[in-house]
Amino acid sequence: MSFSQLELSEPLLQAIAEQGYEKPTPVQQQAIPVILQGRDILAGAQTGTGKTAGFTLPLLQLLLNQPKPRKPHPVRALILTPTRELAMQVYESVRTYGKHVPLFAEVVFGGVNINQQIRRLQRGADILVATPGRLLDLLYQKQVDLSQVQFLVLDEADRMLDMGFIKDIRKIIDILPERRQNLLFSATYSKEIKLLAEQLLHDPVEVAVARENAAADSVSQRVYAIKKEYKRELLSWLIGHNNWQQVLVFVRTKHGADRLCRQLIKDGIRCSALHGDKSQGARNRALQAFKNNDITALIATDIAARGLDIEQLPHVVNFDLPAVAEDYVHRIGRTGRAGAEGEAISLVAPEEAHLLFAVEKMLDKRIPRVADTGYEPVALEPQKTARPKAPQGKAGPAGTKENKGRSGRRQSRNKTPQAATAAPAKAKRTRRPRQPNKA
Repeated sequence: MSFSQLELSEPLLQAIAEQGYEKPTPVQQQAIPVILQGRDILAGAQTGTGKTAGFTLPLLQLLLNQPKPRKPHPVRALILTPTRELAMQVYESVRTYGKHVPLFAEVVFGGVNINQQIRRLQRGADILVATPGRLLDLLYQKQVDLSQVQFLVLDEADRMLDMGFIKDIRKIIDILPERRQNLLFSATYSKEIKLLAEQLLHDPVEVAVARENAAADSVSQRVYAIKKEYKRELLSWLIGHNNWQQVLVFVRTKHGADRLCRQLIKDGIRCSALHGDKSQGARNRALQAFKNNDITALIATDIAARGLDIEQLPHVVNFDLPAVAEDYVHRIGRTGRAGAEGEAISLVAPEEAHLLFAVEKMLDKRIPRVADTGYEPVALEPQKTARPKAPQGKAGPAGTKENKGRSGRRQSRNKTPQAATAAPAKAKRTRRPRQPNKA
């Protein structure tokens, strides 16, 4: 199938051709016709499969089919995203595919001056891309009018739920007109997403082009088992020995991102850190430097797990495995996008073995291990935690659950008269045995 078979107008087809795309991805093939029919949709596909174009192109087409509105252009399509980076990515996609059509788009998100956004919104926008928090700020200040919204898109809806945006989303939905077309796009299908879909969507069409929580086949995955203190050395060696020019490195904490970046700079590797404590300007500069190959490594927290669309990104490294297994799919989905090949490497210490096994259970496969890491062999085994033994002694109140750990003291206070008579006149006090630490 070609894009011309999807009933898209010539200006949109021209913009698609200028990007070098010839055939729609599976999610685009299934989602675009459904959206053009005016149906609600619940679409799930693994990251990097073209979900953004899957809703951007039909939205532009539907708006083109309507009579041209009076100026200033009212907001007719609202796209909600969980992060600033994803908002910018979606906004750029709207501008890219809509460059030859008379439609206007704006983007609003936190971390930047709200007054500049207000001035841009006053000029009008057919499509508004927004993060929930900043959009509510604008609504409370009565600086944006959503009374004419006909299309609502929740992009990366599962991430928005994970980040606690459900209350903000419901507030926004209550403000919107009841008659509208709703589109939910998500990389994973969780029970919470399906519940939200039942509440929001009307007779939706469900589109799922990949197994739930699956990684792209174009991404090769490997695990290096290594002690924690040697991770930075191995990462520096991998970058230098393999002459990597562009690598996205995920760490668990903001402090860890800054620390690792300083260490890599000492090793002679150009890098920047990207996390939530950075200003929006600093985040934009770091990301742009990475895209321009001005730096080799971008050290990021999970703020970059979704929303970063970097063409032909060859390598992703999990310096720390994520605490939530599903985030692994989104992390490695930054590489191997749009059919390109990519490589995902995870540096796993013995204390992180349980996180690796959680990822493999989710993927339903074992990730290949690299036998020779250049360091002493490390075994990754499931951690077995010993449970404290139940108190020994006679049955009764001392052995019940609420009295565990105090049984010896309780028994000494509750001796029968016969036992008290038989006891020596001056018993030697003994130290209570130390209770085992709870796992």
